[in-house]
Amino acid sequence: MSATTLLAIVLILALGGYLWGRANAGAIKQSGKGMHSIPAYHGYFVALACGLPAFLLVLVWLAAQNTVIDTIVVADLPSHITDGVEASRMSLVLSEIKSIAAGRIFGTPDQAMLDAAERYSALQSIASLAMVVSTLAVAIAAMVYARSRLSLEFRARNRVDDILRWLLIVCSVLAIMTTLGIILSLVIESFAFFSRVPVFDFLFGMTWSPQTPIRADQVAAAGAFGAVPVFWGTIFISAIAMFVALPTGLFSAIYLVEYSNKRIRSFVKPLLEILAGIPTIVYGFFAILTVAPFIREFGTSLGLDVASNSALAAGGVMGIMLIPFISSFADDAISAVPQSMRDGAYALGATKAETIRQVLLPAALPGIVGGVLLAVSRAIGETMIVVMAAGLTATLTANPLEGVTTVTVQIVTLLIGDTEFDSPKTLAAFGLGLVLFISTLALNVIALQVVKRYRERYE
Repeated sequence: MSATTLLAIVLILALGGYLWGRANAGAIKQSGKGMHSIPAYHGYFVALACGLPAFLLVLVWLAAQNTVIDTIVVADLPSHITDGVEASRMSLVLSEIKSIAAGRIFGTPDQAMLDAAERYSALQSIASLAMVVSTLAVAIAAMVYARSRLSLEFRARNRVDDILRWLLIVCSVLAIMTTLGIILSLVIESFAFFSRVPVFDFLFGMTWSPQTPIRADQVAAAGAFGAVPVFWGTIFISAIAMFVALPTGLFSAIYLVEYSNKRIRSFVKPLLEILAGIPTIVYGFFAILTVAPFIREFGTSLGLDVASNSALAAGGVMGIMLIPFISSFADDAISAVPQSMRDGAYALGATKAETIRQVLLPAALPGIVGGVLLAVSRAIGETMIVVMAAGLTATLTANPLEGVTTVTVQIVTLLIGDTEFDSPKTLAAFGLGLVLFISTLALNVIALQVVKRYRERYE
């Protein structure tokens, strides 16, 4: 039985516990005496007492199961397989054992590996059965115990509120710890990179060629980690994207709020929002199959030298993707301006265009700026469109018809392939990631501060 099926059974048990607890509370209520909590809270208490311990047990079990089984399987391996084997090599041995257990056999494996695969499959079956039995036993026992606690004086509402409060606290702590873990891992690996490559050379170097030898017998360049071309490519493509998205998104918001009727708005606004739900890989296909060939053919007809992958193609398609971000923020900001300000402008003889330019846009500026900054941070972090339409070459150029690369593309490139995890080439991805993290964080903070500081309070 899979974990998903088991959790579904636990959910059904929790629902049954809710109905059982509520029915029991209803029977107690008919005794004619007053109850502290309504029957629904009695049902909630039984359902939470049944579902939460079982759910936590499944999570802990799944987190520990593979580690325990791997340890047992490795301990039972013959000495001629484990002696002198490093941890990285042992992980490959375990992967081979798991592949054999799954039926993916290549060549003629050693008999010891076949025996280990058989033992691995047996331990997996035993662990799955034990998880099912233990989880169901805990769920049923907790449900029966919670049911036995119900009475006229039982403060079910208080208990449910306490359980939910602690559940929210735990979720908040997990979210914070996850964020801190990401930041710490990024900072630690970045320090390892900067211990090998000077920070000044990384931030201000003009040559980006991170290819380094991955084996002692391999001949390769020493590696150049000047990230200025990478940073410039990110800024360049983001600027092109904003050049497309900003006027289109802003003007569409002005039209929808001030000029369109309700029927057109009810059709056009959801149509714009659809753009935000399209996967970026689809935008990448659109860029490489439609936009890039069109730009190349049009430029060739004008006698221009256009690369097959260009910053203009990537930035233009990325700008289309960002239109909903700016349009939605601008729409909300302009709609929030009170009608009295419009009426006052019209009373002074201003036209609609003058009212929009001199009254509405200044009043809605904080929301518009916040949306623009969030769209910029989204553009900086985009990967798939740039991978497919802009290329992988780090070029320091201001020509939009040439190919460039971005920080996110280089991170993907550096972490793919046969390379040691502690090599400067791989660690360079963490250095780029740290700069990207700081940049996007700064943009988000600035956006929030702009909205908070300049937001108008209308009566």
